Order: sequence, then C-alpha cells, then structure tokens
Amino acid sequence: MSTNPVKNSKGLSAVIPKDNDGYCTVYKMDCTDGLGLMTIYEVYPGIQVIYNDFEAASCEWDAQPGKNILEINHCREGREGSRLLSGSCLYLGEGDMSIHAMDNCSPEMTFPLNHYRGISVVINLNTVAENPPEILCESGIDILGFKEKFCADGNCFIMRAKNEIEHIFSELYSVPDFLQKSYFKLKVQELLLFLSVIDVSQEKQREQYTAPQVEIVKEIHQKLVSNLQERFTIEQLSKEYLINTATLKNTFKGIYGKPIGNYMKEYRIRQAAVLLRQTQATIAEIANQVGYENQSKFATAFRDIMMISPAEYRKQNVGE
Repeated sequence: MSTNPVKNSKGLSAVIPKDNDGYCTVYKMDCTDGLGLMTIYEVYPGIQVIYNDFEAASCEWDAQPGKNILEINHCREGREGSRLLSGSCLYLGEGDMSIHAMDNCSPEMTFPLNHYRGISVVINLNTVAENPPEILCESGIDILGFKEKFCADGNCFIMRAKNEIEHIFSELYSVPDFLQKSYFKLKVQELLLFLSVIDVSQEKQREQYTAPQVEIVKEIHQKLVSNLQERFTIEQLSKEYLINTATLKNTFKGIYGKPIGNYMKEYRIRQAAVLLRQTQATIAEIANQVGYENQSKFATAFRDIMMISPAEYRKQNVGE
C-alpha cells in the first residue's frame, strides 16, 4: 500500500484536489456514525502533513501500509485511540504526541468523545532516506533509525503534552495559505530535529491498555450514558462487569480523559444543554431526565460546567 491510507478508507466519499500539482488534497469520509475531513499536504517526497477533523466515533481503512512507514500524531482537541497488533490500546489526549509504525497498527482510528482534531505527520522512511531534506544531510540524522528508536519490538512511543510539543505543533493550526509550503517544510524539519534528540528512556509515556479492558470499559460507558436517570457506583459496575475497581477507574480515565464521576457530570450537563435548546420541557423535567432529582443541585452543576444558569442558557439559545 502507498504511504496514504486514506485512499483506502471504507467511508471515503469524495477526493478534492486543491491545486494542480498534487500538493494538497482533501478527503471527505462518511463514517458509520459521523463525518470526517482529512487534508493532506505532500511536504517532501515521503513526508505528508495531514490535518484530521472528525465528528465521529471511528474511521477505518481496508489495506495495510508498507513497511518502514511511521505515523506521528498530535491531538489538538478531543481524544484519539489506536490499537497495536499486539492488542495493546493507546489513547492521546489534548497536547499528546504518539509515534508508531503503521504496519503495526490496526486499520482504524477511534474517537471516544466523538470529536477529534489533530495533525498527523506520515514518514516513509525509505523514501526520505533516498531523498532526504537538506536538514537531515547537514545534521547527520539517521532517519531509518527512527523506527528502532521509537517503535522497537512493536511498541509505540507516546509523549505526554509538554511545551516542546506545543511549540512545534500549535503554530501549524493557523498557517496562512500563502505561507504553507515554506512553513510546513520548516516545521517538519524542526520536528525531525526534535525527535532526533529525544531520549526515549527518560520520557514518562502514556499508559497502554489491553483490548479486553477497553471493550469492558466501553460497555460500561454505554450503560452509563444510556441510563442518565440512574446513578451507578464504581463498586456496582466493577462487580457487574467483573473488572477490578482500580483497573476500571484507570482505564476509563485513559479512554475518556476524565474520572468517571467528572465525565458523567459533564456528560449530563451537555445533554441537558441540548434539551434546553431543542425542547420545551421545563428545567425541572430536564434536570430529572439527566439524573438530578434536586433542581437546585442541577442548577449548581450546570453553572459549574457551562458558566451560566440553565434559565439564562435557554434564553440565550432559544430556537437553535
């Protein structure tokens, strides 16, 4: 398969060239449960910068990529999950960066929050080694050694959010069109230099989770969001799904980004906000629908999350 897995995405619905030289192409995806856009820039031979923008739970493709292709992912908004062929699952939160060999990853990206915005840099190591950017020649960086450095023994490198990552990627989200070609080359070179000096052994990486753990926690998540009027304790869920309480709490936070209690509080309030905008139900009725018997507690929780009272929120968003 080519460096670009998007061409084989199951839900690919449109390919839109943005210029005549193949530098920029937009791929539209109709995912099974939402939509996605992937805008791909051919920055150097063998190096692509991809802007990912999804309002969906997942995106799949059919074929496996070739050998010696690395994918570097940076999460800007939402969360993104991948599964290695070993069965280990990894999740990126806002500001995190991962590096994995594409032939060691299942052909699917998942988005636990049904929303994801981020950047991928895909590097065909063989092609880059044959046609290296000038900075690689000057610095003596061994691009072929990146795979062993970051992905030895089928592993994946996950770096927690830090200032150095933010510096490299944050500016890529607001590049004027007329500067893109030159600026992308500059930022890719900066990224390669940054990766060349990382001491993998000194980095505290994100935890990975087993596929069975992830599937159980996803089932628990579905139970929670499908029964907002009920309040389940962690002990109840642990006993029902035969999962250790510590594993449940740790894996849930790893997938969804927050402890169960905090996540469900925000989820309830976000659902309440939808009901306030789209229905004529009273505030008391909406509070009950999302699991608050006490309207005062609901109003306090709503203000904590939305920074405004339910009544004022409805007044400002009526008719949406």
